Amino acid sequence: MKVLVATDAWHPQVNGVVCTYDRLAKEVAKRGDELHFLTPQDFRTVPCPTYPEIRLALAWPRKVARRIEEIAPDFIHIATEGPVGLMTRRYCITRKRPFTTSYHTRFPEYVSARLPVPLRLGYAVERWFHNRAAGTFVATQSMAEQLKREGIERIMPWSRGVDTEHYRPRPSRLFGDGPVFLYVGRIAVEKNIEAFLSLDLPGKKVLTGGGPQAAMLEKKYPDAIFTGPKHGEELAEIYASADVFVFPSLTDTFGLVLLEAMASGVPVAAYPVCGPKDVVTDPAAGVLSEDLRDAALKALELDGSAARAHALKFSWEVSADQFLENVLAANDVRPRRRTFTRWRNANRPQIEGRPGWGETGRLALMRLLGDAWGIVRPNSNGNQPRGNQEFPQASRPKKS
Repeated sequence: MKVLVATDAWHPQVNGVVCTYDRLAKEVAKRGDELHFLTPQDFRTVPCPTYPEIRLALAWPRKVARRIEEIAPDFIHIATEGPVGLMTRRYCITRKRPFTTSYHTRFPEYVSARLPVPLRLGYAVERWFHNRAAGTFVATQSMAEQLKREGIERIMPWSRGVDTEHYRPRPSRLFGDGPVFLYVGRIAVEKNIEAFLSLDLPGKKVLTGGGPQAAMLEKKYPDAIFTGPKHGEELAEIYASADVFVFPSLTDTFGLVLLEAMASGVPVAAYPVCGPKDVVTDPAAGVLSEDLRDAALKALELDGSAARAHALKFSWEVSADQFLENVLAANDVRPRRRTFTRWRNANRPQIEGRPGWGETGRLALMRLLGDAWGIVRPNSNGNQPRGNQEFPQASRPKKS
């Protein structure tokens, strides 16, 4: 099975979306399937207004169509609502080809934090974008409930995992002995960083990451330690050097850094909002409170081994399976992927390159074989896709 992921978030950006798809591609490859990417690297780019670190692709329809047809995917998934995502959506709609989407970023809140744009307008755009999809993948139950209230349809669960071998407790104290309160992520207005920096806490505050607010906040809070963006072993050492991970964001859809911190044996302090309240479900792993200072001080008293034990329940293997099963269910292919793959490989020469998924070409042949083999039932009535509609928060624990 070959899936094309269209995403505006890609390297050299460092964020949860990029990390998620990077790891997803590796897990999908282990199953013998393929994940291909359409990204800003395929196009000329310009700086994003108010956020020049992010490059926006000049994704023209003809070039997008050519790249998609070169890849010849079985299914198309759109990860972001930027230029690449918009043009891929246009391609699918004009060719009557189904596609799925993900809701990774709360753009209505992000835009409202920067510009005088009402939330209702932002969610109207989100409804327009996502409701043409065969399914929209959402990471948490609370986010799914909010999106349903905003009128987003055909929501499907897709949780996340964490690399517990890379992120693990280590005998590291890069910032000395006293209490170390850490934040890792983008340093931008939508992340509510000043709610952390303004807290009266003992010890040191460390911030790892980059973003448009970094220079201003570093000047405003000279006692805090700003490390800049870090990766790989260096980032893992920073996590392990902390005593509490403070997550001040009110607008995240999941918070992959929460899992990375807990896997490193670092308890979490956060607000009880979407993301943290879905991920930090064990009170021994972190403290959620409207009083962030109180949460940070109480988290300081927790045992880091309990935080790691909680993180061990989250698996990238389960996340990859859930993603692939959602793609098949949304496109109304029953989850017998190996049979589908054998069928696809046997018949690709006869059908490859034919546009669309209408009643002729590819879908007609799939319908004929599906009736005979019970593999495919095309979803022509717009109903909710089949498959597991629950939001499992974790897999079975693995040994550390």
